[in-house]
Amino acid sequence: MKIEGRPARWLIAFGFRLLQLWARTLRYEIEDRACIVGKPIAENYIGALWHNRLLLFPFVLRRFFFNRHGAALISASRDGELLADAIKRFGFDVVRGSSSRLGARAILQLTDVLASGHDVVITPDGPRGPAYELGAGIIFLAQKSGAAVLPVNMEYSTCWRIKSWDRFIIPRPFSKVRVMIGQPHRVRSTSTEDEFEAERLRLQNAMMALVERR
Repeated sequence: MKIEGRPARWLIAFGFRLLQLWARTLRYEIEDRACIVGKPIAENYIGALWHNRLLLFPFVLRRFFFNRHGAALISASRDGELLADAIKRFGFDVVRGSSSRLGARAILQLTDVLASGHDVVITPDGPRGPAYELGAGIIFLAQKSGAAVLPVNMEYSTCWRIKSWDRFIIPRPFSKVRVMIGQPHRVRSTSTEDEFEAERLRLQNAMMALVERR
């Protein structure tokens, strides 16, 4: 049975508070290979992390990137509507659409966010996978906007795995969280399907190079 309307929003509000308390029990360390943490903003990025690492990312943004602002791409589905409400509670804007099949409207919205001096965040294997398989939408966005993609990953010392399509990860209380920021990745322009696929795989490999536990 789906929970909708006011009960769903009450549940989100409760979950938001619970997650805040949960996140405070964790110990964080960061590997900043891009050398951007705590530095003045020189350019804006397309942040990319795999869907099963999404849970704590808003807290990571607040803790290490408090001077950066932007929008997250959230599915246009009914479930995505509830998630969008939760994301807004963290102070982030939301653009609705699929990371695997970005429509023209979503690409224009995300491009405008980048052009306005803000970042965007995408889970390129969401919302339904396959896990760790990068959708084409992020390549289109990078080519149109000219923004570099910033691969992000989080590894946990101990965690639970949900029996979902991506084996969604939930860190256990008091575990250690390693936040890995990869070097900015520039997507090249392409003129053929083979060249586009090569760029898709190149970015997918760059993201997977940060993943230790699948």
